[in-house]
Amino acid sequence: MTLPTRSNPLPALSGPGDMSPALRRPQPLGRRAKAAVIVRLLLSEGADIPIEDLPEDLQAALTAQMGRMGLVDRDTLQQVVAEFADELDAVGLSFPRGLAGALSILDGRISAQTAARLRREAGVRQAGDPWIRIRDASVEDLARLAQSESIEIAAVMLSKLETGKAAELLGKIPGPLARRITYAVSLTGNVAPDAVDRIGLSLAARLDAKPPRAFEADPSERVGEILNFSAALTRDDVLTGLDETDADFAGEVRKSLFTFAHIPTRVAARDLPRVLREVQQPVLVTALAHAKTSPETAPTVDFVLASISSRLSDNLREEIGDRGKVRPADGEEALIQIVAAVRRLEQAGEIRLIRPEDVAEDG
Repeated sequence: MTLPTRSNPLPALSGPGDMSPALRRPQPLGRRAKAAVIVRLLLSEGADIPIEDLPEDLQAALTAQMGRMGLVDRDTLQQVVAEFADELDAVGLSFPRGLAGALSILDGRISAQTAARLRREAGVRQAGDPWIRIRDASVEDLARLAQSESIEIAAVMLSKLETGKAAELLGKIPGPLARRITYAVSLTGNVAPDAVDRIGLSLAARLDAKPPRAFEADPSERVGEILNFSAALTRDDVLTGLDETDADFAGEVRKSLFTFAHIPTRVAARDLPRVLREVQQPVLVTALAHAKTSPETAPTVDFVLASISSRLSDNLREEIGDRGKVRPADGEEALIQIVAAVRRLEQAGEIRLIRPEDVAEDG
């Protein structure tokens, strides 16, 4: 926006035509009136002002003030703009008012536990649109919310989600309840915007009320990851114990497992040469020589040899024959190194593991 100068005066906000001399004299304005003048000028210049981010009481006060303004003469306009520009030049640093603003600025800089505690102690709501927080939540969390809330609230939540996520959410909810929620969506046409906002605040508060987690991964995933790098004997012994103690947890752990025996079903044949390049040749030969002696891992050896060129496959077969019998400890260590190479490539995004559920759907 161009500030006023003697050679470039600002035009009046409304063309006065043959305004009387009294209207042309600068009129004294209060701070709210000056703010209304600046907002009106910026809007007339096409500026995009996020007024909706202001607290509701300030939005209402600004709207009421603009409704009382009427005409403003050029001299007053130039005086207000010059004063506004001087105030901007004098500002060195600004801080948000209140704890809510401070928490917004420090979001991601302080621990989630500290932020949650401060909000609870001060009764501060999460800043911004609560529906953004809800849309970012996992489908599993949203499914738990939908099943614990009334049908009407669940229908509003479903309506505010993106189509794909809403469909995924319905798939996580028992059929009869999903049908009732879907029908209730047809009854949300007359829900007032402020009611939707209150529902969003309530749901977001419930999401944020969950105690902070010290570990990002689920317990079954953490145990599965540990067992992935354990010797087969140790892994089998632990799983047997888990079966006896908690069969459901043992089943979840098995879903998280990725061992050498899983390579044929979880690694695409086209990705296998990339994996083998990450493993030193002696380690690969030791792993294959050890794996071929076990009914559980022998199919993986066949898969590896079938996924590479005939020349490399023949060379490996010869080296495996020359390697002879492998000590179990050496063999297990070599298998673990191959599994670690697969994991590294997956985490780096260079390969993509086939999910167990994809295998089940194809079957």
